[in-house]
Amino acid sequence: MEGNQVNTHFFFALKLPDETKIKIKEYCGKLSDKLPFSRWVHHEDYHITLAFLGSAPEEKLQKAVKLVADSIKNEKRFPLHIHKLGVFGKNDAPRIFWCGTQQDKYLGELRSKVYTACQEAGFVLETRPFKSHITLARKWGGTHPFQERMLDVNSPFKDGALEFEATEVVLYQTHLDKTPKYESIAIFTLTAE
Repeated sequence: MEGNQVNTHFFFALKLPDETKIKIKEYCGKLSDKLPFSRWVHHEDYHITLAFLGSAPEEKLQKAVKLVADSIKNEKRFPLHIHKLGVFGKNDAPRIFWCGTQQDKYLGELRSKVYTACQEAGFVLETRPFKSHITLARKWGGTHPFQERMLDVNSPFKDGALEFEATEVVLYQTHLDKTPKYESIAIFTLTAE
């Protein structure tokens, strides 16, 4: 964790397995013509954010790493189901296009532990309710207004959910000038049993 900590952002997230990232990438390849968002996220950058820290001095970041490690050291792996598409922002011109997981108590508990550990390390975190999602694209770029039914018509999850196992929490660092832009700084493996 070297370099200038101030001009970059850090966040804790649930890592997606590579095969899940590839499946989502395939879905997005089919959707990008029908849903013209301006910027599609690189598949290596898919994740579920647990706590966004923003810029962080080294000492504070190290404290968060230690507290998160301690708080989730006995957490077990668990299955998650991606089952829907959604958007954040204006109804006719959303700024974020995402796929979401079903409400899961294990994910909720894990997120709560990571969030609390980061607060204890001195970070001021977002207070909006947690909504488990994977950002797929940003900024609606269609010539016509966006309509919610476009998601239903084009959803790859009509016949069921995409399941994967949650096995790792990762501290990521953002590099805005690179693609993919998120670098794994610390990894916390959930126990198999």
